[in-house]
Amino acid sequence: MDYSKVKVLIITGFGLNCERETAAAFRNSGATPELVHLNDLLAGKRRLDEFHVIAFIGGFSFGDHLGSGTVFANRVKYSLRDQLERFVADGKLVIGICNGFQTLTRLGLVPAINKQYFEQQAALAPNDSGTFRDDWIYLQANPASPCIFTKGIDLIRLPIRHGEGKFVAEPAMLQQIEANQQVVFRYANADGSVAADFPANPNGSLHAIAGICDATGRIFGMMPHPEAFLSPFNAPDWTTRKQEGKLPARGEGCAIFDNAVSFAAAQLL
Repeated sequence: MDYSKVKVLIITGFGLNCERETAAAFRNSGATPELVHLNDLLAGKRRLDEFHVIAFIGGFSFGDHLGSGTVFANRVKYSLRDQLERFVADGKLVIGICNGFQTLTRLGLVPAINKQYFEQQAALAPNDSGTFRDDWIYLQANPASPCIFTKGIDLIRLPIRHGEGKFVAEPAMLQQIEANQQVVFRYANADGSVAADFPANPNGSLHAIAGICDATGRIFGMMPHPEAFLSPFNAPDWTTRKQEGKLPARGEGCAIFDNAVSFAAAQLL
């Protein structure tokens, strides 16, 4: 299977700053990523239908004015909605990481309960700690989730770096997200148990939610940064693991991008 035929759109500009890491992640999984400035999409110089995967990346789009991801989401929603609707209807993949996850919730692409895309149903609020958090955490994957990106993943360790990562939703909406198995990742302790307390739950997220998807599993948003753990040497304890003979060949974040590229390539056959 020729994974290089999978074209990934990485939207850049206006305070976003994880484009190189995200491009490296998809390239490492065999795909062909391309960095495109939001202005070029808005001006019609490039189109979403040229690609098979869209990545909304991390950073601080528009300085987090009006709330993280809000301005960026509005620019996309009111200028690219038709293209994005077709992209989703065609069964293609969308991932939002950190600021990208914040953008997806404000766009209404996740959780999109009852297929109500472009209607905001959840949000990422300021951390309970009131401060920006930069740390390494554990995530427990939900095996019943339909998420394409997390197939085969159980307990995974990834870095976080955010000030607005507390997942919130109205009780009735939260109940539907849970019932539909749209919770993809929860913050966890090292033993895999759900983390209710700081620092394992770094922001106070309701139900310890760190990532969700839409009902199809093809649109996925998460707060931690898998693109920042592509090499085993990214981990803070790599020297200890090397001495113990437990240093893996690749970083744990690679699995998320491997899953996406494999799925997208299969759709091209």
